[in-house]
Amino acid sequence: MSQSNADSPYDLIIFDCDGVLVDSEVISCRVHAEVLTRHGYPITAEQVRERFLGRSARDSNLDVERELGRPLPEAYDSERRQLLLEALAEAAEAIPHIHDALDAIDARMCVASSGAHEKIFTTLSRAGLYTRFAPHIFSASQVKKSKPAPDLFLFAAGQMKVEPARCFVIEDSVSGVTAARAAGMTVIGFVGGGHCRPGDEANLQTAGATVVIDDMRALPGLLARAAPPHMQAAAPI
Repeated sequence: MSQSNADSPYDLIIFDCDGVLVDSEVISCRVHAEVLTRHGYPITAEQVRERFLGRSARDSNLDVERELGRPLPEAYDSERRQLLLEALAEAAEAIPHIHDALDAIDARMCVASSGAHEKIFTTLSRAGLYTRFAPHIFSASQVKKSKPAPDLFLFAAGQMKVEPARCFVIEDSVSGVTAARAAGMTVIGFVGGGHCRPGDEANLQTAGATVVIDDMRALPGLLARAAPPHMQAAAPI
């Protein structure tokens, strides 16, 4: 692990991908709902958002199969992946102002997403963000337990050789905030994506986000003013 820099409040900023870097969750929830419904599990896009936002497809499938009392059809996963990648490649867009925010952040950065690598590559490429982060892009497929477990964030910190307490995480889901807090990291919640609803800010704060923003232009200033994570109390940034 790297040594902390006394002049800097953090050594690494870890970004979730969908809903934080790329405004893709509305597309993902719609496709997820359509394919599940077609394969015998009727559900709306809003229900997918409420139940599965921030979680891996693997864990979402396990929940559905427990309720159905049977495995999902063999064709389900391949159909969902194909349709989702096609939809994201056609319509996903960068979160407003994210490019300017990243330009203004003077710190090491990486991505830690519940999505599969192919999905992450598709969305970040479409948004013009892939080369900003590659090769420091980590997927839940690389760990045993996905969010809300801390495994993915701890894995990312380990790969980047940074102590968890010196990491800031930017997350839009309760699962993601819960995972980051369990990893011993400080979390900034984000509710500026097209999928966000009234009440999301309070939910992220309850899960452990230190502060919640709805505009990425606020992020560089927050990071610049932040106290070192290992010295923070419960007070907001």
